[in-house]
Amino acid sequence: MNKATLDNNKNKIVNAWKKDTKTLWIFSGLWLFLISFIAFIANLGSIGLMDKTEPMFVEAARQMVITGDWVTPYWNGETRFDKPPLTYWLVGLSFQIFGINEWGARVPSALAAIAVVFLGFYTLKKFGFSRAKETSHTPTKLWVSAWIGAAIIALNPFWIAWGRTGVSDMFLSSGIALALLSFFLGYGYSETSSKSYFGLSISRWWYIGYWVFMALGVLAKGPVALVLPGLTVIVFLVYVGRFIEVVKETPWLLGIGSFLLISVPWFVLVTLEHGQEYINTFFGLHNVQRFTSVVSRHPGAWYYYFPVIMVGLLPWSIYLPLAIAKLKVWQRQQWVNSSRTTHLGIFCLCWFLVVLIFFSSSVTKLAGYVLPLMPSAAIIIALFWSEQVETKSEESSGVWSFLFLLSGIANIGILLGLGIASFSSYQLIGEDAMMPQFKELLQASNLAVKGGIIWSSAAFSCLLFLFFRHYRRWLWVANLLGFLAFFSWVGLPVAKIVDNQRQLPLRELSTIVKTERQPEERLAFLGFMRPTLVFYTQDVVDSVTEADIDNGPALDYFQQTDSRDTVLIISEQKYLSKLGLDKSDYSLIKQEGVYKLIRVSKQTVVDRYKNR
Repeated sequence: MNKATLDNNKNKIVNAWKKDTKTLWIFSGLWLFLISFIAFIANLGSIGLMDKTEPMFVEAARQMVITGDWVTPYWNGETRFDKPPLTYWLVGLSFQIFGINEWGARVPSALAAIAVVFLGFYTLKKFGFSRAKETSHTPTKLWVSAWIGAAIIALNPFWIAWGRTGVSDMFLSSGIALALLSFFLGYGYSETSSKSYFGLSISRWWYIGYWVFMALGVLAKGPVALVLPGLTVIVFLVYVGRFIEVVKETPWLLGIGSFLLISVPWFVLVTLEHGQEYINTFFGLHNVQRFTSVVSRHPGAWYYYFPVIMVGLLPWSIYLPLAIAKLKVWQRQQWVNSSRTTHLGIFCLCWFLVVLIFFSSSVTKLAGYVLPLMPSAAIIIALFWSEQVETKSEESSGVWSFLFLLSGIANIGILLGLGIASFSSYQLIGEDAMMPQFKELLQASNLAVKGGIIWSSAAFSCLLFLFFRHYRRWLWVANLLGFLAFFSWVGLPVAKIVDNQRQLPLRELSTIVKTERQPEERLAFLGFMRPTLVFYTQDVVDSVTEADIDNGPALDYFQQTDSRDTVLIISEQKYLSKLGLDKSDYSLIKQEGVYKLIRVSKQTVVDRYKNR
């Protein structure tokens, strides 16, 4: 088939698309459903809650459901003021609909992640132009931008991981993303649409949505959900020289009123009920101190997040530097003089940089902190790829063509590296006392071999696309299919094996505790606390850490006289030995994996501890 025939066929397809947008919307709906289902819904409740953070959020939500107190979050018999209540409310509501189970705990996060995928698609469909001075485009370009963008937002390790976990991170990140996308839709529609609904223009409704989603983000994790979108919008408007005109067209009264109405009441109620205790814990420890000092032993260098982003956005991240460079941010005047409809790329770059710089400035660093910038990076990459799809091979030349070639070679190298790592995983995986049979089970499942074949095939496909110059613009397809195949056929089954090894023993012992525990008998966990025990036993679990055993507080715990003379203990053998206990000192009720469930006299523990 010659080039003329290819161009003729392409023109026929384009003309058909012009006449049949209904089919395009149907295809888009099916596409969004497919990628969302695979990424966030498939096997969502098939594994148990994961220590340590997830069961703390989920148990606090369960407590709200069973106590009817929707103001004060409780976990393990104590108030939990780490985060505002949105996560607890949504998970609690889900429990009332779906029952108290893993599916109910995670489906709110999944829906929040999906909402960003859908709104990202819609934004790209309306304003997915990749250049400042884009005066013409084929009818397929915006559709291609939207399809690729939705796929990249959904199908990356970070968005999937937190979209399948019942914690506050996805609600914060989705709140920020939905707020910023809403702002840009309001910004773009101000120039392109005069439609009104209920007395307000469509642009003003989207501007109000910006404030509403920021309020939800504040209810998810605090003031950062106001700070980051606010800084992003200010930086963007100053850069494009439209600060004053947007200030004039923004419905401030309705926007701020909506924000205050949604976000403030709970903070007032919880402060009235708990006063200084709440203020010190939430605003002091979990906001100010996390930014100004190292909390929970999570330091990091200024460049900490660069490798985090590259790994969290695989396999797409290899094109992020080139995609950012293609925006030509140094040509500010060109952006200032261009239409608002072409500004999505530079807006997402401001979003990306604000989040990156903000959290890089924080002393406490965690990988999940940069989750809010992932949709912006995905959109930047999608704009880059939509331009490649629309660019004819003979138009691609010079330094950009060379840089694209280098990125493609790096893409192949990363895919090959993933394939080699997968084939070699039996040798690369170290021994883990928590998962003693993991390597054997992984080898027996042949999942590592499947993963190696998938990534190697994707690398070979990329090589073919790169070799034939006319098809280089389809490199993204190899990444997409490779990621989909690996996640569906390898990632999900491996997660099940990990769960069976690491978490299932604790769930099984929790079930036994419910039948074995005697009235007023305390349950203690020795070692590094496993919060899943609290959720699955649905009771208070005392924590006796290794430091408590070494430094003396453990003795005080076992000398308490406010309960039965015996105590149930879940622990690994090494911690029992640290207490000085022999097998003859306690009754072994059940052992699952590395954990033992025992009943022991508190006096016996005290005697053995003193004579260690």
